[in-house]
Parts: sequence; structure tokens; C-alpha cells
Amino acid sequence: MAITPLAALLALPGCVAINVSDNGPAASADAPEHHDYPEATPYDVTVDPMVEVDAALARAAERDTRLLLVMGGNWCHDSRALAGWLETERFANLIEEHYELVFVNIGLPQTGDGHNLHIAERFGVVDIEGTPNVLVVTPDGLLVNRGTAKSWRNAASRSEDAIYDELVELADRPAGIQPVEGIEIAQ
Repeated sequence: MAITPLAALLALPGCVAINVSDNGPAASADAPEHHDYPEATPYDVTVDPMVEVDAALARAAERDTRLLLVMGGNWCHDSRALAGWLETERFANLIEEHYELVFVNIGLPQTGDGHNLHIAERFGVVDIEGTPNVLVVTPDGLLVNRGTAKSWRNAASRSEDAIYDELVELADRPAGIQPVEGIEIAQ
């Protein structure tokens, strides 16, 4: 029995519930019209997103902040939810103080149709299987959250406070040090 592309998509984990219409991939028609989270669609296709990443790293060095690199897709409800939270006033203040934010469209990596994955690989993140992914990077190019960069595929299910608290913690976490449950890292 042959597996259709749609059946293959539905069998994969992560953000894969899509509808293909004359206008291309869109949110699932089965998705509820009201969500407990805001949505935004900033994952535009750009000519060379690495240029945007390099510019953000330069700004981070000038301002002593970090790169907040969000890799996702407008087709993915978790990517849209995370982007929606990041556009709220509460998150905008946090981002302004601690980060340089860049959104990168990575297509559908779980189907083999991933785009711009070389950007994540630059910072040591490989084998991306879904969206979104959040990389927090120092101005020197060191990944701060190696253990959690690929753990954001449930962003639509996370609370606003959980997302905010994690980004606050990542803003000050020393690069290369991963937290251990129950142990506080001295500042």
C-alpha cells in the first residue's frame, strides 16, 4: 500500500496539521476560531535570513543583549502562538531590554522540506524535526539553551507566564551552562 504525502504528514510529530488550498498551506480547518493565545505570522520567506541573523548579532554586541532566534512557519499553530505572545506589550518590553529578535521561516522540516536549517546548524542545533525552535545566542555566537532550543513545539499549549519566565531565565543564563532541576545557578 502506498503512503500519500498527506498521510505521511499526519503521521509525523509536531506542527503538521495543515490544509492545502489554492493559496498554499494554511492553518487546519479543524482548528478552533478562538484561542487562549494571540497569533502572529512573522515567518516570511526572505532572500538571505543569515544576513538578518548577523545584523542582529552585531546589534546584540553593541547593546550587550542576546539574539532571540525563532525558527518556525506561518502554517504552524505553535509558531503563530509563540510569535503572538512575543508581539504583546509584556514580551516587547522584555525583548527590548534583553534581546534582538529575528524570525526565520524554516518550512516543513518534518517532511524533508526544511529551509534555512543551516542557520540552526551554525549554532550547533541539528536534526530539527518540527516548529517552532527558539535559539538564544550570545553576541559571540554561543548558544545559551542547547537543551531546550528544540522543545518549543508545544508553544500553543504553554501559558504566557511559562514562556515569559523561560525567556527571562535565558536572558541571564551563562552560555554553556544548562540548568539542573532543583539547583539554582548563582549570578
